[in-house]
Amino acid sequence: MAISLDGAVAVVTGGAGGIGSAICRRLAGEGATVVATYRASSGPAAQLIADLGGAPHLAVQASVTDPDALEELARLVEATFGRLDVIVNNAGITSPVAHDDLAGLDDDLIDSIFATNWRGAFATVRALRPLLQRDGGGTVVNISSVAAVTGMGSNVAYCASKAAMDSMTRSLGRALAPDIRVISVSPGFVLGDYAATMPEGLLDAQTEATPLKKLATADDVADAVLAACTALTHTTGAIIAVDGGRPLGP
Repeated sequence: MAISLDGAVAVVTGGAGGIGSAICRRLAGEGATVVATYRASSGPAAQLIADLGGAPHLAVQASVTDPDALEELARLVEATFGRLDVIVNNAGITSPVAHDDLAGLDDDLIDSIFATNWRGAFATVRALRPLLQRDGGGTVVNISSVAAVTGMGSNVAYCASKAAMDSMTRSLGRALAPDIRVISVSPGFVLGDYAATMPEGLLDAQTEATPLKKLATADDVADAVLAACTALTHTTGAIIAVDGGRPLGP
């Protein structure tokens, strides 16, 4: 039986970005109250909340690399809503570095990618787990990437960080059961601001190499998140691909 999100509360990290905002809109459209976190730029987050209809939705500054901020986020959600039903670990960073440019992938960049993409996701679950678990449990959705499987992505560390996220999904799926389900949603190339920076020929080549002959949109990812939260009630520790079959291509 599908789970209703009417009256549910969802925390979406990095909620004001292209994928994050699509997720927030989809969850809010199903009746959830959304808490969208942002790291530094309040403008896009405030605009998102306005687009969602304002209160009770919230935009909260809480970097996933700051454990104290995440603990404060947990206290705020509990004090304001008294419940938590969904965590979407969407916050992530990367920077393009050619995979054969080993010197270009310096330690500071590696550390920052893992601090956000893996440790930040784990720290978010760690801080919010007590509230998520309190009233019978809920769902954690980690936004991963096809790069975790193919080893092709913006840089080697990014691919490794998403592989680590998928491993965490499997580990936490076992460790937090039966109260909390944990699922990775794993997109391929997603059309949006980042894809717009790619050479047109690269996107054409990726489309041609994808069996479904089209690239994902942010709404495609949001649909998968919604399914993970509401429809896939007997699924945990799983990686849900939203990649058009890209690993099957040449």
